[in-house]
Amino acid sequence: MGLLDTLLGHAGDKPVDKIAEDFMPLLAPGETVQRAFGEIRDLIVFTDRRLILVDKQGVTGRKTEFLSLPYRSIVMFSLETAGHFDLESELRVWVSGQAAPIVRHLGRSSGAEDIIGLLAQNAPR
Repeated sequence: MGLLDTLLGHAGDKPVDKIAEDFMPLLAPGETVQRAFGEIRDLIVFTDRRLILVDKQGVTGRKTEFLSLPYRSIVMFSLETAGHFDLESELRVWVSGQAAPIVRHLGRSSGAEDIIGLLAQNAPR
């Protein structure tokens, strides 16, 4: 992923070992990071137990929201891919007990299909 893709907000794979090191205080004992995708400042992190959505807020990005979604609580998910005139794809995740979906906007060439594949792979059987 190049600098231009990052500036345009296109998500891409992030190095798992670096993310695992940064997330060590947030992980349960024995929990491992499987894969991570990043946009300009935000992250989507897949562990062996849950999905973690990281939303950096404000101008400096010092304020950060970590949203932890255990795979067993994900009821449904959808992906709306970018069309010819769209600049971004849209990922929606529905969680049990919550009517409205959690929405994340992804860049045009964001690896969104990989994200959906990982959600399907980790879905409870």
